Amino acid sequence: MNKVLILSLGMFALGFDAYIVAGLIPGISETYQRDISQVGLAVSVFTLFYALSAPLFASLLAGKPVKKILLYSMLVFTIANSITAFAPTFTILLVSRAIAGAAAGLFSPLAISASSAIVSMEQKGRAIGLTLGGMSIGTVLGVPLGLYVSNLLNWQASIWLLVIIGVITMVCMLVYLPSVETPTPPALYERLKMFLDKKVTVTVSITFFASISSLGLYTYLSPLIKEFTGTSNLMIYLLVWGLGGLFGSLTIGYLIDYFKKPKTLVTVILFILTVSIICIPIVIHVPLLKYFPFFVWGAMGWASQAPQQHLLMSYQPNNGGSAVALNSSLNYLGSSVGATLGGSVLALGFGTISIIFFALISMLFSILLQFYSIKKFK
Repeated sequence: MNKVLILSLGMFALGFDAYIVAGLIPGISETYQRDISQVGLAVSVFTLFYALSAPLFASLLAGKPVKKILLYSMLVFTIANSITAFAPTFTILLVSRAIAGAAAGLFSPLAISASSAIVSMEQKGRAIGLTLGGMSIGTVLGVPLGLYVSNLLNWQASIWLLVIIGVITMVCMLVYLPSVETPTPPALYERLKMFLDKKVTVTVSITFFASISSLGLYTYLSPLIKEFTGTSNLMIYLLVWGLGGLFGSLTIGYLIDYFKKPKTLVTVILFILTVSIICIPIVIHVPLLKYFPFFVWGAMGWASQAPQQHLLMSYQPNNGGSAVALNSSLNYLGSSVGATLGGSVLALGFGTISIIFFALISMLFSILLQFYSIKKFK
């Protein structure tokens, strides 16, 4: 299991990178003299290329040594973050975020497959859980740590911290990670083929709209909190959100096994997620209670994926991997669309509170699709 920790460290870096930029938006905005709505594109391009890279490169890299691909993808990820840290222009920063996202999207599914391949049959579940847990911990601990470093020094210092983690991961993989063989990730046409199944299409569309709402809102949390509270210190809010995400990730599996009704769980999660978003402006000035919606939001957002994956595997028992991979791609695509739409809303001058309104509209689409799924697909 020690070798799995190496892959978990790489996933930690991915989780760190995927969510830290949302907290760094004010600093990046000041550095490049760009509106916050424009800086949100740094999140959009990362998640967009994260969503597209694995299916696009799967066929091209089929049959190649997994260890080499993991090393090269982490190398590209690390170099891209280095470019982000000293990017002389905003355009170069956006290009570096796109490259980092593409490398992260390639590393993630292969790391999960490799973690399962390097342990015994009895340890496969724990190995996958530990690898995925690295990404959760990267959000829970990495993001607040990155914000602390940013507040102490500057936003570039947080990115350099990511670079250091990437270098450590590469060295450990090079020295300690054995050569492994894993199943080839599903290619783009295999994922797109899943859309021919109406059950799959509706299910991943639910994920897509929920992601637009949840992760799109997360991108602009900094200006939102500043408007509501007058403070630009996001650390406690992101920490609570991350702790909620960790709680949701760790408990949802037990709930699925206990109730054995994943579709009902998804419905409950979507409703609670919607209520938590509504409660943000309502309780934001109430001591202690103001953090509770962020915890619930994080928990529901992270918990929503597991029952969706469970349903997809039941719909496509012979192509479960492709269906789950498609769901993952739609999740990050939704994040990219949400960040872009949020930036557009701000650019039009509607104010940050309007982002909550549009997030609720997206959740409404997700809930309506869920009811359609309940009615049509027993």
